[in-house]
Amino acid sequence: MLIELLKVILLGIVEGITEWLPISSTGHMILVDEFIKLNVTPEFKEMFFVVIQLGAILAVVLLYFNKLNPFARNKDKLEKRETMSIWFKVIVGIVPAGVLGVLFDDWLDAHFYNYLTVAITLIVYGILFIIVENNNKDKLPRIRNFKELDYKTVLGIGFFQVLALIPGTSRSGATIIGAILLGTSRSVAAEFSFFLSIPVMFGASLLKMRKFGFIFTSEELILLIVGMVVAFLVSVVAIKFLMKYIKNNDFKAFGWYRIILGAIVLGYFLVLG
Repeated sequence: MLIELLKVILLGIVEGITEWLPISSTGHMILVDEFIKLNVTPEFKEMFFVVIQLGAILAVVLLYFNKLNPFARNKDKLEKRETMSIWFKVIVGIVPAGVLGVLFDDWLDAHFYNYLTVAITLIVYGILFIIVENNNKDKLPRIRNFKELDYKTVLGIGFFQVLALIPGTSRSGATIIGAILLGTSRSVAAEFSFFLSIPVMFGASLLKMRKFGFIFTSEELILLIVGMVVAFLVSVVAIKFLMKYIKNNDFKAFGWYRIILGAIVLGYFLVLG
């Protein structure tokens, strides 16, 4: 049990960091598990890799609680309407991935949860990050705050989020690339990506737990709770780091990281294969 707890703590750290940086949390979780081999049933592991993300999502709720709370006493009527507007935009933004995720969940699990998919998507989207940042280097964003974020752009970002149904893509990476291509600033792209994650991951977690059956052994429940708590604590730090980082930096460093990691993963498994 102690060894499995240590593995779960490591996975929680990986989840907390990679959920918010555009480098693919699911991809990293699959890769880490290739080496540490969490000793649980395949059904629990499939559910765990998704539900552990709830801990990371709660970090967003904590850090942005006032901004996302339309009933906050310190807000006037206009501010409350603006907060509700953010939520309406989030709802529109999650529709494409929500619909397709429900329809193709089992098929995606069966065909794409493997090292080859992760390696390829890490490399492809790493290249895209560098290309997008180079092309936007001298362009001023047309959308610099949530008031300027229109529903057409929101729906477009939502379709980019569909790409993240493939492991290794990175949900935050897909939405951030999409948002920047559609004219948002990096800070708006990152924050809107955070907000989209709340209903998406709650929905995905509910789907996985329903599929699993909501029945846990005591050991499974402990592992899940520990993983979520660690992911929550690490996520608080990771989100603060990212928002500070993008004030003075672009996303190309993450692009290069993805390319290098993808190449290492591809080479490693090809040699072993």
